[in-house]
Amino acid sequence: MGGRTIGVRRLGLLDYDAAIDLQRTLVEDRRAGRIGDTLLLLEHPPVITLGAKTRGRREHLVATPEQLAEAGVAVYETGRGGDITYHGPGQLVGYPIFDLRPDRCDVHRYVRDLEDVLIRAAATLGVAAGRVPGLTGAWAGPTGREEKIGAIGVRISRWITSHGFALNVSADLDRFTWIVPCGIADRGVTSIERVLGRHVMMSDVADAVARATAEVFS
Repeated sequence: MGGRTIGVRRLGLLDYDAAIDLQRTLVEDRRAGRIGDTLLLLEHPPVITLGAKTRGRREHLVATPEQLAEAGVAVYETGRGGDITYHGPGQLVGYPIFDLRPDRCDVHRYVRDLEDVLIRAAATLGVAAGRVPGLTGAWAGPTGREEKIGAIGVRISRWITSHGFALNVSADLDRFTWIVPCGIADRGVTSIERVLGRHVMMSDVADAVARATAEVFS
């Protein structure tokens, strides 16, 4: 994608339905050349999403339907890769609408590039994050006991990307007890604020993610 400009749209709090509809529209706009590469940055109201890896099964959904109804949390089956995840306020969600042609037509490279974005952004904020062999996402904590700080689940249709990543900033980590995060039972989740022990502005995190995206992809 050498040298191309990436547009960034900051959308604040956006319902999951609206985000899915917007992505569908932008994917077609990107395919038709009506827009350039675009990164959507936003937060969602509390929602649980199921990726293609679940094949519609819900064994990694721990909360009962009654608990979810009481909390007002919807469950969606999505077209992205990956397993189950939670989105909610205090979590920065990034949806890249990128054309990977001609020089980045490699799904595994794309996922590694998104991991690199999360790791670089976390470093900018003072959090040492990294990879865990055999697992997807960005992780923070002592070696062997790392917890997930950033999750990734992508969709690529004829090399146009959608869905993307979620970085825990100040998210209510108790909400992750509703699920087995990403289907990984022996790893916990953490957040930037938990690691740093202080408040972090979401706008600062968005700035860091936007800069890291530009570094990695342009």
